[in-house]
Amino acid sequence: MGLDEITGGGLPRGRVSLVCGGPGAGKSLLALQFLVHGITEHGEAGVFASFEETAEELAKNTGSLGWDVPGLVERGQLAVEHIRVDRGELTAAGEYDLEALFIRLGHAIDSVDAKRVAIDSVEALFGGLGDNALLRYELRRLFGWLKDHGVTTIVTAEGNARELSRHGLEEYVSDCVILLDQRIRDENSTRRMRIVKYRGSAH
Repeated sequence: MGLDEITGGGLPRGRVSLVCGGPGAGKSLLALQFLVHGITEHGEAGVFASFEETAEELAKNTGSLGWDVPGLVERGQLAVEHIRVDRGELTAAGEYDLEALFIRLGHAIDSVDAKRVAIDSVEALFGGLGDNALLRYELRRLFGWLKDHGVTTIVTAEGNARELSRHGLEEYVSDCVILLDQRIRDENSTRRMRIVKYRGSAH
């Protein structure tokens, strides 16, 4: 996997990495490839938590790449969680509450003994949250929960070449931040990957 070469060994184990980029940059594909590669090359089961695509849609959208998502799920190597975000359910007594999400993620991780997790995309979870202080607190809580479970995680977020993410998430993923970019110049499309931050690496 080319990402392993660019980062000098891959993503930080047991920590959360943020993958930013605009629409069509390849964030979801990178996140799923990270899980498929972990299963096929390292024997590490994974969880794909999606706020947009169902398991069926994910299988159809990636079938042309040769990834047998249904087969991985059937063999208990991959768990796909499609999470429908309901603002009313996330708000308890006037406060934002992620406990239901933690329960679902925890169950999915335990069901396949996952070592890798991908969350796509965090914008769907926090996009309508206007309180920046609360947003940062909940992000810190989510990332802390993932670290406590010892899973190596990719979290995707909407961004562009000028802003890594809409909410300044890069401040709270101190270990690794990856920016994906797609640019068109002279009718030629070029995809780029930039490692913005990676502590503890030779990168």
